[in-house]
Amino acid sequence: MVEKGLFSGIGRPESGWGLRAPAVIVAALCFGATLTPSMLPRDPVIQGALGGAVAVIGYWVATYVWWLWRFLELPMPDARHSRSLRLVSVGVALLISMAFLWKAADWQNVTRAVMHLDAVETSQPYVIGGVAFAVFLVLLLLGRLVGFLMWRLDRLLGRVMPQRIGLFLGFLLSVFLVWTLVDGVLVQRILEGADASFEAADLLIEPETPQPTDPMKTGSAASLVKWDEMGRWGRRFVSAAPTLAEIEEFHPEGAMEPVRVYVGRRSADTPEERAELALKELIRTGGFDRSALVVMVPTGTGWMDAGSHDALDILLGGDVATVTVQYSYLTSFLALLVHPEYGIDQARALFNVIYDYWTTLPKDSRPKLYVHGLSQGAFNSEMTLPLLDLLADPIDGALWVGSPFLSPMWAQMRDGRQPDSPAWRPRWGNGSLARATNQQGFDPLVTGAWGPIRLVFLNYASDPIVVFTFDSGYRRPDWMRGQRAFDVSEQLPWIPGVTMFQIALDMVISLQVPGFGHFYIAPDYIDAWAAVMEPEGWSPGRSAELKAIFERRPAPW
Repeated sequence: MVEKGLFSGIGRPESGWGLRAPAVIVAALCFGATLTPSMLPRDPVIQGALGGAVAVIGYWVATYVWWLWRFLELPMPDARHSRSLRLVSVGVALLISMAFLWKAADWQNVTRAVMHLDAVETSQPYVIGGVAFAVFLVLLLLGRLVGFLMWRLDRLLGRVMPQRIGLFLGFLLSVFLVWTLVDGVLVQRILEGADASFEAADLLIEPETPQPTDPMKTGSAASLVKWDEMGRWGRRFVSAAPTLAEIEEFHPEGAMEPVRVYVGRRSADTPEERAELALKELIRTGGFDRSALVVMVPTGTGWMDAGSHDALDILLGGDVATVTVQYSYLTSFLALLVHPEYGIDQARALFNVIYDYWTTLPKDSRPKLYVHGLSQGAFNSEMTLPLLDLLADPIDGALWVGSPFLSPMWAQMRDGRQPDSPAWRPRWGNGSLARATNQQGFDPLVTGAWGPIRLVFLNYASDPIVVFTFDSGYRRPDWMRGQRAFDVSEQLPWIPGVTMFQIALDMVISLQVPGFGHFYIAPDYIDAWAAVMEPEGWSPGRSAELKAIFERRPAPW
């Protein structure tokens, strides 16, 4: 006889665990699927955490299918055999898990090979298995608690209203209560704690980062921007600019020190006030007297990639000004969760105030104007650049690096690409407005001339932040179709449901390998900046010479 309600029996010992035993096999298969080749090499602890999380999802999906089968009063296995069924299922699940763990090292080496990393002899299966089992048990317990709540509400409401209405309302109430608890209490407290922690770190003034003594430097005693309000990354950005001697090594004639203007989030109360302060400081330091002006949007913490800006400063002989404003203390991922509007509002305010002033200057003497962003900075910059409004007096170009998958202009280029071009390096239109590049350069089939605006997207195919899509859970993503990029293994499989979680985890660990994933490096910035700027006398030889200089320099981070 079927018990009343779909959630009847959840959380009770006598609810028939043996009949759900096949769900353990599904969990083991899901766990094993997470061990297959990935986009990026993984630490065994992280690998185990992913395996446990996906395993419990598989378990609950299989369990809910069983519940639905039972609710529809379809034929059920004989309850007398439940114990045997449970033992057999657990044994099969263990065999499946051990088989996949035995292959895990080979699968990790497939990923490491495309990134020219040394092979590993073991994937530390005991660590992976132990972490996965612990995560599985914790999440399973939490699921049982939620199920118990659903069962109690189902029973309570079933006494005062028709069964199916009570069932439906009980489910909705359970989801609402759990979400309210998690989103309103747990998640918010964690995010608030993270915000306070990152803000405290931002306040620290490292002794190795001295305040500038040159009055023309931002943060100096003569600056409109106070040194202690610039934030740790702003202070480092200004103080660590290439020296005149370093620039003269590549650009012996006419070299100068670059202009770098950085306004911290504490420098003013509103995005508009911070943008106005940046404009005044840029005017004071002579930024509009340079040949190139770059409006930069930083990452969530306010960090600026020295691999990009040092390369640009040396490439142009220091004849460039860069201006940016901090909008958050959190990492890009957390900033998007806590206050995504901050970055967009600040990017829009900064661009508008710089552009409006730039358009008042004589066209024959003002600097060329560019925009630039990395990661969330690219997303915010793309979201706020009003291309159609600029046609009367257009900017000169943009370089967007590691554009997150939701970035509007990158998505338009990727989805509207020429049919014979891959999603990881799309060709859009005739290439006169926008082009994509990676570690291997631009698509050689794009040979036409640039138009008045040059938009360049530098994205690695192995960057999960760029290629992630929610629909990869139920259909093969385009970047896995046809010929793959050199940095994505041909053995990386698409597994319904699992692949989405695989890529989502890879986003968290995407900064492990220089030149792959989300770790963009100076040589690739150099070619991208050269395409946007087209410096006078630029050639492959000059590019190789500058890359050699950066090979001798210490890593920027």
